[in-house]
Amino acid sequence: MRQRRIGQVGVAEAGRKRTALALGVAALLTGCGGTTINNPFSTAPPPQEDLPTISDRFDQLFGGRGKVSETAADGTEVDCPVVKIRAGASTYSVAPPGKQPVASELNYQATITRTARDCRRTTTGQITARIGVQGRVIAGPAGSPASVEVPLRVAIVQAGVNERVLTTKVYRTTVAMTEGGGAFSVVGEELIFNMPQSLTSDSFVFYVGFDPQAVTPAAPSRRR
Repeated sequence: MRQRRIGQVGVAEAGRKRTALALGVAALLTGCGGTTINNPFSTAPPPQEDLPTISDRFDQLFGGRGKVSETAADGTEVDCPVVKIRAGASTYSVAPPGKQPVASELNYQATITRTARDCRRTTTGQITARIGVQGRVIAGPAGSPASVEVPLRVAIVQAGVNERVLTTKVYRTTVAMTEGGGAFSVVGEELIFNMPQSLTSDSFVFYVGFDPQAVTPAAPSRRR
């Protein structure tokens, strides 16, 4: 009889252990299913917030479209010229001093990947435009510095047999370089020109491109 009671106690004890183990496994599975459990020994990286990318900021400014035109006072949409990349100015390649930016001598190269424009008519009848330029910079075999300067020129041109530059501005931006390169986004503000009522946007062009001559001059070295 005594042995039978001892056996019953052992079976009950084993049952309690199995129940506790099952509850522990269920709690663990619940945590994996979506409940966050603070585990001081976990090696998983902490959750990170989604930071806005350079494309996100560009989309916020131009509404995710290549053209944004405000509505004039009379209810008509403001005419906005197209953006074109100037021939021969679509890339910007840099090599060490005295070298040509080709093959193994290339430090880095910048290219334009996306453009956008925004037009609105002022109370005096002028057109105020914003022109956005987005691009990439890739590192070359010769190695690139930690940051590079990208010089861009924006010009508003009246098209025709003899093109006429109405206004032009230079914009410089510094790009932080990583192992894979970098990205840039520039918005040319307050570009103002006259568009007579007798003309349309087809008579004008927004030209963008790299301008190597607009690089900020290097500071002269000081000699003791």
